Amino acid sequence: MANPRAALNIRSGLSIPKPKSTSNILAIGTDLLRNIIFLLFLLRWTRKSVLQIRGRGPFGTLIDAYTSLRRLSYAVFLRLPGVRSQVKTQVAETIQKLELKLVPQGPGISRFLTLPKEPWTDQQVRGELEKLGDMKHTRWEDGRVSGAVYRGEDTLIKVQVDAFQRFMVANPIHPDVFPGVRKMEAEIVAMVLALFNAPPGAAGVTTSGGTESILMACLSARQKAYTERGVTEPEIIIPATAHAAFHKAASYFNIKLHQVACPSPNYTVSIKAVSRLINSNTILLVGSAPSYPHGLIDDIAALSRLALRRHLPLHVDCCLGSFLMPFLSRAGFPTQPFDFTLKGVTSISCDTHKYGFAPKGNSTLLYRTAALRTYQYFISPDWSGGVYGSIGIAGSRPGALIASCWASLMSVGEKGYIESCHSIVGAAKKIETAIREDPAFKDDLKVMGKPLVSVVAFDSPTLNIYDIADSMSAKGWHLNALQNPPGMHVAVTLPMVKVVDKLLEDLAIVVEDEKERERVRIVEGKGKKGMARGDSAALYGVAGSLPDKSVVVQLAEGFLNTLYKA
Repeated sequence: MANPRAALNIRSGLSIPKPKSTSNILAIGTDLLRNIIFLLFLLRWTRKSVLQIRGRGPFGTLIDAYTSLRRLSYAVFLRLPGVRSQVKTQVAETIQKLELKLVPQGPGISRFLTLPKEPWTDQQVRGELEKLGDMKHTRWEDGRVSGAVYRGEDTLIKVQVDAFQRFMVANPIHPDVFPGVRKMEAEIVAMVLALFNAPPGAAGVTTSGGTESILMACLSARQKAYTERGVTEPEIIIPATAHAAFHKAASYFNIKLHQVACPSPNYTVSIKAVSRLINSNTILLVGSAPSYPHGLIDDIAALSRLALRRHLPLHVDCCLGSFLMPFLSRAGFPTQPFDFTLKGVTSISCDTHKYGFAPKGNSTLLYRTAALRTYQYFISPDWSGGVYGSIGIAGSRPGALIASCWASLMSVGEKGYIESCHSIVGAAKKIETAIREDPAFKDDLKVMGKPLVSVVAFDSPTLNIYDIADSMSAKGWHLNALQNPPGMHVAVTLPMVKVVDKLLEDLAIVVEDEKERERVRIVEGKGKKGMARGDSAALYGVAGSLPDKSVVVQLAEGFLNTLYKA
């Protein structure tokens, strides 16, 4: 008789193991996925750290980390209840003072906050316009403003007004309706391309100003890198002195911005530092000709060689140099290579509304090839309203501004621009020489770098430069304060050429007054270089010295809000 226990053992030995439960498989898959995500995260940040250390160096990376920690600490400090309320009160007081300064107050001030019930007569409109034009302001007409108004001559203004009136309703978005505007715009681009020695096949566009020109140059570089190299985390390398429009482009277009220090005594970008920061995400190198803060020209030739070697686009910001840089040598002044004769230069921004003397709202962006220009285009082929295409941010544009720009270029001509360059740069040289050599200045003011164009920047080793800036404002001058490092500059224009001697005379008086205040401080035992007192000091000397810039941001926001206070 068979043993039932033996049969049971045999069945047990032959039993097939059950598969693992579905929950166990899911747990293993989840763990694997989590590990893969963590590994990718680790690789991503390891790569970023390696690029940071390679670009900034170990010491520079430590400085960046310390700066970030210091800024964060100050931000936390400024948010403490007692401190926050005090800062809020002081910011509000400062903004209120700003409003009193900028927004007309008192009797005799009319405010128009709604449409008039009945149409105004032409005489009423003209009368009110005359009052608005006569409002108290810094006298640019007398040459007392740095930059801002670059010519302002009645004869040229009349030509511009005639052109503006003739094409008042023109819109270049309709080239078949306004063919004359299309022709003038194309000719403006062609003339400026020729001025910057563009090669055959070069192209360009007109824009509303230098900021839009720079924005479009950055957008074009971003789109090119994405299309041709698949770059999804674009980076641009700029000198620390490059125009703020590059920061705006980085903010608008989600581009990482690397700033390269421009230390004294040259205040120009270090080519070695730029080279170290280049990586696979780099889409554009930038140089200034000249820079806005100090009026100094970066080594564009060296940047061009670097761009060619690393197969990268190079943009030259010549918005401020505009129609001075191309004429320096013919006006008898030294210059540096900066234009399309350098093979690595792929785009140039040039403001026709600065030293090209066109009305505000005119600039150009030039490209080495037409293919580069197409990367800034926007085209919507399937819109229900029809195929839509635009060259840049704007759709409709004022054809009247294009016409007045064209009229300006034709009215001044090559001879006129050479003469203007000679007068303007000659006046800037006079200011520079006086600061370097005149006993009234040479011990207390120092020219920053070696300017070649129209801007002369200077600081002071003995006095507070912001007090000097505010004292010059009190004398009716509108000059520009600088920061990082502290300084101020004069951008010479044609109106200012006639009053350079008066500028230097007032500057000498201000410097002597500040020296006297310092002497009094020393006698009183308070030490040298006392705390600055004026508006420039409030923005740059005090708030600007804080590691956390939130206070400065609040002040700037208050200023911008004030512009729309009726």
